[in-house]
Amino acid sequence: MTVRILGAGVAGLAVATELVARGGAVDLVDSAGVRGEAAGSWWAGGMLAPFCEFENAEEPVLRLGQQAKPWWQRHTTVTEAGTLVVAHRRDAADLRRFARRTEGFEHADAARIQALEPDLVGFDQGLFFGTEAHLSPRQALLDLATALEARGVTIQRAPSDTAVETTIDCRGFAARDALPDLRGVKGEMLVIRAPDVTLTRPVRLLHPRIPVYIVPRGDGVYMLGATMIESADRGRSTARSMLELLSAAYARNPAFGEAEVLEIGVDVRPAFPDNLPRVRKIGSTIHANGLFRHGFLLAPALAGAVADLVIEDKVTELVDAHYA
Repeated sequence: MTVRILGAGVAGLAVATELVARGGAVDLVDSAGVRGEAAGSWWAGGMLAPFCEFENAEEPVLRLGQQAKPWWQRHTTVTEAGTLVVAHRRDAADLRRFARRTEGFEHADAARIQALEPDLVGFDQGLFFGTEAHLSPRQALLDLATALEARGVTIQRAPSDTAVETTIDCRGFAARDALPDLRGVKGEMLVIRAPDVTLTRPVRLLHPRIPVYIVPRGDGVYMLGATMIESADRGRSTARSMLELLSAAYARNPAFGEAEVLEIGVDVRPAFPDNLPRVRKIGSTIHANGLFRHGFLLAPALAGAVADLVIEDKVTELVDAHYA
């Protein structure tokens, strides 16, 4: 069976990887031609944090998200250091609310926080999710693509002349012309270099208005992200968003005030009304979309659902039964 996949972001690459693993032949097409900034997943945080994400997500995010770590460990480097959630004393109510809405954590006092992250200053209350992990999104995309190339699957700018039995659309927000209930959620992020700060795991700072996360990339490089704007505008980042991100980093350690700003990124995440991904068959095309902010966390489950449908003709929970 030959399948054509449109889109080579995290969804398209994960679907291709899963189909090839199950014996499928894949024709992978992306108009950008190469991996990079054109894919929203290029700007992802790369946090494999199902318990933390469950704080404001539906139950499948927790359950299906726990498939992500072992899946990614088979394909790229995954750092198993957990996630640390902290809040200033004035925001203790936000931390208590976070704890009520999730699970899989231990309470961390000032001594525990310092033992976990000595360079994190000024916090005496937190939650440590020890089983969570993170990865480098750009390296993970490269590793998937390289493994596919080793099996004869390369990213083409335009469809080849190969006859295909099924087309799978993994173009993210670009597929909104075929998916009228798909909306865009804008995210803005920074990549900075702060060699005088050492953090070993993702740290989430709770705030009454907007929580901020910082993810270590190694060699003193960190990604800062937070903003969730209901907008499909792929325009430039706003000054307010950058100030919020930098202020949050400074609050964790004043040495971040001397950080070098390496990149400013903006992307639009595709989301359905309930913020859960969907596999939807319309005519001869299967759409795999709606990863929202959970790209690397739920891409393995989405890819598995597509492979179940294509290879085994099996309808699983992520498949819209109305369309399948």
